[in-house]
Amino acid sequence: MLSIGKYSVGVGDRFAHQARAQLQAFVTAREQGVEVVPVWNKSNREHTTIGSEPSSTRAAADAAARELHWSGPYHVDADHIRLETVDRFVPHSDFFTIDVADFIGKPPAAADFSAFIAHHGDLVGRIQVPGLDQPLDLSRADVERIARHYLFAVKEAGKIYRHIEKAKGAGKFITEVSMDETDAPQTPPELLVILTAIADEGIPIQTIAPKFTGRFNKGVDYVGDLAQFEKEFNADIAVIAYAVRQYKLPATLKLSVHSGSDKFSIYPAIRRALKRTGAGLHIKTAGTTWLEEVIGLAEADGPGLAIAKDIYGEALDHLEELCAPYATVIDIDRKKLPTKATVQGWTSRQYVDALRHDPKCPEFNPHLRQLLHVGYKIAAKMGNRYLNLLKQCEPTIARNVTTNLYDRHIKPLFIDGR
Repeated sequence: MLSIGKYSVGVGDRFAHQARAQLQAFVTAREQGVEVVPVWNKSNREHTTIGSEPSSTRAAADAAARELHWSGPYHVDADHIRLETVDRFVPHSDFFTIDVADFIGKPPAAADFSAFIAHHGDLVGRIQVPGLDQPLDLSRADVERIARHYLFAVKEAGKIYRHIEKAKGAGKFITEVSMDETDAPQTPPELLVILTAIADEGIPIQTIAPKFTGRFNKGVDYVGDLAQFEKEFNADIAVIAYAVRQYKLPATLKLSVHSGSDKFSIYPAIRRALKRTGAGLHIKTAGTTWLEEVIGLAEADGPGLAIAKDIYGEALDHLEELCAPYATVIDIDRKKLPTKATVQGWTSRQYVDALRHDPKCPEFNPHLRQLLHVGYKIAAKMGNRYLNLLKQCEPTIARNVTTNLYDRHIKPLFIDGR
């Protein structure tokens, strides 16, 4: 079976120009003695917005691996796919993030529900899970409630998995199940029931993306109770390890943290957990590369700064349209967004300081950053004007892309404090 490495990072590349700069960060990690697997991910929504095809993601990843003589594993993720969107990804992807969040809460078929409850009396009672301070204590009513809430979604994941398996063959791809884009976080007992149902479906899941407590807004830091996050993260690691042993799930199964980009405040808790338990991690940093492109353009000054200013102005004009698809993962205060006229008067340094995610910088503006994070559609509409400047300003952009990925993400998560 194709297996995912212990540590992996999902990297986005909206315009398929930064794969080499991204891969350089993984080369640097390897030089430090740590193998981190790059996974290029791009969703159907992003391809539709840009007007690109999944083949472009594969081509960019393959080219970067050739150019940098990368001998390690790497993957291309069909990100957040569903049954109606998966087929265009099948020839080009070897990693599939099956998103079933929209199916959570739908009632399962009576026969499926009855069969699950009848088969899993082992879930009722006190369950000793190594790594948890207290045993899980589930009544039959608890198991029934959780199954009613999640079983339909797991069945949908099984349907999508088997569709991919029929096309690609068993063991030829990595499967992730995503349940993060929903209203409520999954508790440890819920995660255990979910994993049990996934095992029953025969899905060889290697990463699972639950929803955690707190806000995981696009491109900015975590908002929430850090102690509660750490408690949940450690509990989820323990439940996964238990489920792997109990239900014969793949030994490579690990947590996946979505919208993990720039969640700097939770990185120490994650690092402590990985070091203490030896667990693996998949974390997605997708959209930050697009922002590093804009930072690199602004830093290059001249035409680069001019187009960065125009992108912001157009994004401000189309704020509602751009934000609507991402409403659950952004918090933008319009009153804290600078006017178009203000930004048009900025120097290169002012623009970079406002956009670059440096919480210690007084000029950093998280509201502007979130708006630009969802504003890549503006650059897509600019066509060759934008793409040509990516080539023209490549050295500056590449430096920002590599530095951001290695120094702010890979290093604190996987290398510091070894």
